[in-house]
Amino acid sequence: MNYDVIVIGAGTAGAVASKRISEKGYNVALLDLKDKSQIGNKVCGDAIGHHHFEELKIKPPQKGEDLEMLVDGVEIFSPNKQTKFTVGGDYMGYIINRHIFGQKLLNEALDAGAQLFDNHKVLTLSRKNLYEIQARNRIDNNLISFFAPIIIDGSGQAGIIRKKVPYFMEDPVLPEEVEVCYREIRQLKTGDLDNPSYLKIYLNSSQVPGGYIWHFPEGNGKINIGLGVQMKKGHANPKDLFNKYVHPIFKESKIIHAGGGMVPTRRPIWSLVSDGILLIGDAACTVNPIHGGGIGSGMQSAVHAANAIVSYFETENLDELWKYNVAYSKGYGQKQAQLDIFRLLLQRLDDQDLNWGMEKKLIKEEDVLKASLGEGLNLNITDKIKRFFKGIRKVSLLNRLRKVAKSMKQIKELYINYPNSLNELDPWKKEVLKIYEETNKLFD
Repeated sequence: MNYDVIVIGAGTAGAVASKRISEKGYNVALLDLKDKSQIGNKVCGDAIGHHHFEELKIKPPQKGEDLEMLVDGVEIFSPNKQTKFTVGGDYMGYIINRHIFGQKLLNEALDAGAQLFDNHKVLTLSRKNLYEIQARNRIDNNLISFFAPIIIDGSGQAGIIRKKVPYFMEDPVLPEEVEVCYREIRQLKTGDLDNPSYLKIYLNSSQVPGGYIWHFPEGNGKINIGLGVQMKKGHANPKDLFNKYVHPIFKESKIIHAGGGMVPTRRPIWSLVSDGILLIGDAACTVNPIHGGGIGSGMQSAVHAANAIVSYFETENLDELWKYNVAYSKGYGQKQAQLDIFRLLLQRLDDQDLNWGMEKKLIKEEDVLKASLGEGLNLNITDKIKRFFKGIRKVSLLNRLRKVAKSMKQIKELYINYPNSLNELDPWKKEVLKIYEETNKLFD
């Protein structure tokens, strides 16, 4: 069967891209391993910022449909729980019903003209004049070939197509760049929660190395609770950590749903485009490196990719696809790169450093929001703070913070000035890697 575009994965990014391309009149085949009824049913924190919908002009979640609760902000707790940062205002967002939200996006894509092939497992990728995807129908076991000049990989962390393309695999996702998560949605007996319109994040490197614990209220007495840990060699099982540190707090509640997963928390893949194949969403590593949220950034990548593909069909110029790289990198990509540098610092701080840093407000609450939105890291290092850290012999922490803030500014400039062609990519990559090398040296 011949199509203009084959999209692998009908999740958030895949559905959004399929809709955008289909509504322009192009034929899209949308393949997914799941049954249609289960698309959108994914283990997730279920939170998304309002700004993503505003920027992309996408209808936000609606009450009585896919909206569970409006979010006013986030509370971030130090390991000793003595200090709390409250980040609100512009951080307003939503807790969504992930399944209903996913079904809504899927139906919008189908209404626009995309053709869904659910229960299909992708087996091979090959190319003659067109790309050929061979997939097996899991219901009747039939093998089907799909042909198209353009392929989109929106298959999530699995990166089904990405892993079949040697060019993309020159930038493999390393284990330490992945968070392993476990979460449960529970119904509380009393329904009483402190500040229920705020999401709660608990930092604690001794309990959840390289990650955090979250308590995300979902309204009507429900709560999404979970944790993630860095996937280093020998890492603890996140479900075991959950049962040890989170479950006792909510043991009187009733479990509604439970599950685990993996999330890439790093900068985007060097290039999201290779000769007619485009990566979007988790397959492109578009997840926020600090909090692991990927719904909004996945939609961002999908819209930019769809725009580039439509431009390619209109001009018949393959170079138009490269504009996806440029658009994403200048937008969410530069925020991601900055936060990835900040991640390298956070994952190496011990609980004592985190407690001191938050207590002395080395980063002010309003600057936490700015940093999360890609506006750089502003440090609050007064003479009083300098004297305090000198007295406790923590000057090295201040120096690291300064250098990380500088590295974040440098990498932002590089991503804003992402290369306009493949020929310029290698020199640019060397400059980016230099910043990573200098940052990692701070912790040797």
